[in-house]
Amino acid sequence: MQLTQPTHLTKSKTSIILLSLASGIVLFAFGGCASVGSTNTESLLSAAGFVVRTPQTDRQKQIYAALPAYKVERATVKDKVFYVYKDEKAGVAYVGHEPEYQRYKQLAVQQQTAQEQYMAAELDREAALNFYSGFGVTRMWW
Repeated sequence: MQLTQPTHLTKSKTSIILLSLASGIVLFAFGGCASVGSTNTESLLSAAGFVVRTPQTDRQKQIYAALPAYKVERATVKDKVFYVYKDEKAGVAYVGHEPEYQRYKQLAVQQQTAQEQYMAAELDREAALNFYSGFGVTRMWW
């Protein structure tokens, strides 16, 4: 018994379908990242031990106003290094020192790795489903 590719699905069509699928998944993933980016950063900062502070004094409000929004900034005051992230929408700042900042970076890398592994697994799963459906295997559970 010789297995042949179905006539309705040529190699070029299969390649186009897989490329379209991969592009769609990548766009979906990046679209999701854009919509939850700042919330995700805030979650990572909190998990890393950053403390949420609301500017109280006029000086604090002035410093807060000068900070770029949604970006972790390094600052030195009286020879002490600290990191601050301005959440402009909530009107708060996340403040941490070197150990918290290193933990934040570590958590961000772990999360990025997990997302990449998930994306690769999804692409593999879809490619396998498309491959086997070419041999008449139907998707009963998907």
